[in-house]
Amino acid sequence: MKLGIQSAILDGMTFEEVIDFAAENDFECVEIMCWPVAKAERKYAGVTHIDVVDFTQEKANYINDYLKTRGVEISALGYYPNLLCPDPNEAQIYVDHLKKVIEASVLLGVNIVTTFIGNNWHKNIDDNWPRLIEVWQPLLEHAKSKNIKISIENCAMFFTNDEWPAGKNIAYSPKIWRRLFAEFSCYDLGLNYDPSHLVWMQMDYKKPLSEFKDRIFHAHAKDVSVDTNKLDDVGTMANPLEYHCPRIPGRGDIDWKSYISKMKDVGFDGALCIEVEDDGYKDSIEMCKQALIDSANYLRPFIKG
Repeated sequence: MKLGIQSAILDGMTFEEVIDFAAENDFECVEIMCWPVAKAERKYAGVTHIDVVDFTQEKANYINDYLKTRGVEISALGYYPNLLCPDPNEAQIYVDHLKKVIEASVLLGVNIVTTFIGNNWHKNIDDNWPRLIEVWQPLLEHAKSKNIKISIENCAMFFTNDEWPAGKNIAYSPKIWRRLFAEFSCYDLGLNYDPSHLVWMQMDYKKPLSEFKDRIFHAHAKDVSVDTNKLDDVGTMANPLEYHCPRIPGRGDIDWKSYISKMKDVGFDGALCIEVEDDGYKDSIEMCKQALIDSANYLRPFIKG
């Protein structure tokens, strides 16, 4: 298991600065954000540490040479839009950019792309399914032809009122993962497993590791605190941010010692990338860096143990 970072929290830093920070703090890998160069459409989106538009082998060679000199790997290229949004023209923009991310991963020799399935949050799961197949079948076929794995984060993407009632990513539960993997059984579709989302949805975050061990291609390390008093007051149908807060590992409800032990037991040897969304560390880039360092100091004994 390799300990790394997700680069979204380091917005404003260059690719080289991100890699230098990773190397100086003994991180083995980085999940690199590859959003289009534009204003962020939401918090933690719109971060571009590799611009995949007009990407060339020459640019890939420069990046790989820089990584080699610093002793850091790219664990995955990340881009997390809503590919099933109701506006088909908007969705096509996302699909086209995801294809560019896949093409860049080929040139870089990175075999994992991390993303969301997406969701039309005004519809139920069954009503989303035909369009899900329509969008994802050709994308997965394209990725397969390039030997690229697609790793879906299990975040429901329901944190703001405009994401009510169903959230903007359909792949949030084991039941839905089974359906996805059955639908696309011949493709390298897997999970970017984040236990924190299962916690705030009141689900067992360790149990799925056994069933889906062969489908966990990548993983995030993010913690969460659930305020049970508030949950008792507002209920699970409320906006989730009314009763939970993202935390860095060690400051929330996850038992990281037993969780990482379970990951080892099921044979996970991929990248575990720290993802910071803890508002306690948001005030400056130095605090964001400190959040990654503090998280690593907490997690490393469990990974090495």
